[in-house]
Amino acid sequence: MAQRLIVIGGDAAGMAAASQARRRRDRGDLEIVAFERGHFTSYSACGIPYWISGLVPERDELIARDPATFREKFAVDVRMRHEVTAIDLDRREVVARDLGGGGEVRERFDTLVYATGAVPTKPDWARAGAGGVFGVQTLDDGAALRAWLESEPRPRRAVVVGGGYIGVEMAEALIQRGLSVTLVEQAEQPMSTVDPDMAELVTDAMRAIGITIRTGLAVTGLEETDGRVSAVVTAEGPIPTDLVVLGLGVRPNTALAEAAGLPLGVTGGVRVDRRMRVAGVPGVWAAGDCVETVHRVTGMPVHVPLGTHANKQGRVAGINIGGGYATFLGVIGTAVTKVCDLEVGRTGLRERDARAAGFEFVSVIAQSTNRAGYYPGSRPMTVKLIAEKPSGRLLGAQIVGWSEAAKRIDTLAVALWNGMTVDDMTALDLGYAPPYAPVWDPVLIAARKAVDALTATDR
Repeated sequence: MAQRLIVIGGDAAGMAAASQARRRRDRGDLEIVAFERGHFTSYSACGIPYWISGLVPERDELIARDPATFREKFAVDVRMRHEVTAIDLDRREVVARDLGGGGEVRERFDTLVYATGAVPTKPDWARAGAGGVFGVQTLDDGAALRAWLESEPRPRRAVVVGGGYIGVEMAEALIQRGLSVTLVEQAEQPMSTVDPDMAELVTDAMRAIGITIRTGLAVTGLEETDGRVSAVVTAEGPIPTDLVVLGLGVRPNTALAEAAGLPLGVTGGVRVDRRMRVAGVPGVWAAGDCVETVHRVTGMPVHVPLGTHANKQGRVAGINIGGGYATFLGVIGTAVTKVCDLEVGRTGLRERDARAAGFEFVSVIAQSTNRAGYYPGSRPMTVKLIAEKPSGRLLGAQIVGWSEAAKRIDTLAVALWNGMTVDDMTALDLGYAPPYAPVWDPVLIAARKAVDALTATDR
């Protein structure tokens, strides 16, 4: 009899695991059933702001593979609109509720992949039920927000609560839709994924496109009129709005795992080993935004929910389930985003991360340009490096600038991943042509400046 693999979660990690397992084991050897509570499989959640803005015209452009493709190409029995409500490890069964037709099913498994993703942080005031309050975690969320934007009366004002990646990207998207947008951030700066000196550049760019930014301010409630949100409440008074978007971050979706007795780590994510096996639970694997991983610089457990990690982790789990061998070696937190044409990249540790981890370090900021100064389109670029004392090992990097800026973070991420020192980096053989870089690339200029700073501290 064929073994049975049950996958909980039909997005990046879960379906990557299912497809990789199928590539290595035929349908007569392994039966695969995937449960997904939403309406879509394998879509780009990161693309939702660009669909909201209209830059991506059609919703289905964000879908990499639909359920029919998984059924036909990979022989995966995809059960859409089915929410798994319980995992019975003793009986090797899952219980799922049909959200469309009602009823409940029980399915046995030999192998289980837990890939439930993350859930958005939602404060109590956002649970009141007023119309016009949205998270942006899933494509279903995005579809609901698009419908609200196109409903009557048309929203004219929006408040985005939280200034992380999603908050910043959604604020820009709503500006592009013609709304008046206020971003409210409880911290002293939006974009806390970079250090304050770099975040200030991002804040200036946001204000330049018309976003009103209110920092050091918490939203404590909502006002509503006729069942629709009409204002958010703050200590400095209400801010009128027709729409609220929550960008307060996410946490691992592990309630089901915890109820089943799967081990959770200090970050709240499921604990897995490098092969994505759940610690101490034979035959159970986990991947994606629901798991805890390790930071390669600090060696500490972290929860860094990104689609890149989810796809890699799902692939690793699927290869191993299929009889191969693969490992996921951790993360360094590399990410990029943009505000209009201003690009932002980061990798590794921020200054506060380095202090918390007990590192002694120097940090430097280097100013350069994205292209040769005489070439048309040359724009400023700011590169920040954080290096360990006295070794000079790169600990983290941030870049803010225009065209050709953000993807330079990949050069720094490779250096960081491989434990290079800033002295090593000064000799990197990087590509040069006037349309793409000055003769001394901004990465090399920053590395030289970091070496100088380290030398100065040794005197």
